[in-house]
Amino acid sequence: MRRRQFITLAGGAIAAALPAWPRAVRAQPADFPNQTVRIVVPVTAGSTADILARVLADKLAPMWNQSVIVENRPGVAGISSVAKGPADGYSVMMTSNGHSAVGVLNKGLAFDPVADLVGVAQVAIIPLVLIVPLSLEASTVKELIVLAKAKPGTLNFASAGLGSTSHLAGEVFKRAAGIDIRHVPYRGAESVMSVMRGDTHMTFSPAPVALELINTGKVRPIAVVNGSRIATLPNVPTFAEAGAVQFDYNAWFGLFAPLKTPKPVVDKIAGATRQILETPEIKKYLAQQGADSAFIGSDAFDKIVKADAERYGKLLVN
Repeated sequence: MRRRQFITLAGGAIAAALPAWPRAVRAQPADFPNQTVRIVVPVTAGSTADILARVLADKLAPMWNQSVIVENRPGVAGISSVAKGPADGYSVMMTSNGHSAVGVLNKGLAFDPVADLVGVAQVAIIPLVLIVPLSLEASTVKELIVLAKAKPGTLNFASAGLGSTSHLAGEVFKRAAGIDIRHVPYRGAESVMSVMRGDTHMTFSPAPVALELINTGKVRPIAVVNGSRIATLPNVPTFAEAGAVQFDYNAWFGLFAPLKTPKPVVDKIAGATRQILETPEIKKYLAQQGADSAFIGSDAFDKIVKADAERYGKLLVN
């Protein structure tokens, strides 16, 4: 993908640029948005959440006739900036299903990452690809599991960070396969590069991030986490086809806003998002990246987030 260039502003700069209007004026649903909208991405630039946020920003700006900027603020600080910020719709967040586990993995936070945010809309489902280094003596899921069981505690899996979708996928796989593999967290797409270098033994990468390395023969794809094979990797089997382990995992990406954001504002953002995702241009683009446009509105999406929080809470504390 040819990356468009976007201006990224720090939260303080945005705050300084806003007029000193009372919140009641800024949050009026009828004229939303009447100023710059900020999409915070709590992971590094180049990540799947970042790419999706920029795709939306590029289309929302002309639709709303307002600036829509993307701000990368990796980690809890980025989440907190939205959760504890003004509930007016002008600061929202794009993140992955890993968000559901943030509270479990970070004890003592001054806010609740799930309860203090409302799901605005699910944006996409991104198939994950299990990749390994070319040097690893495993070409199938079954071979990988056999190797891991023969060397308990020796193999590891890389992730894009604690609580990332690749971290959770690795934990689900670890327990489903009954293997002892160690978690090695990185920052963003560096996890994929670590597998290419042979520094780590495997990772569950979002398909768009891993495609180039797979297509150039720099890593070996083992299986895709999806209900069916994906068009961009037609020769890579699904976990169901591999038949080695029952692997139930859904890597969603979606938008969030502060809990008390007015419902009409939430619905307006969700409606605009749905309109963009339904355009042939965006559907084609996402398909080319190995992703599926999968809009789900606020109420239903919120239920998914809370159910995942309960599931991953049990998974990560046991």
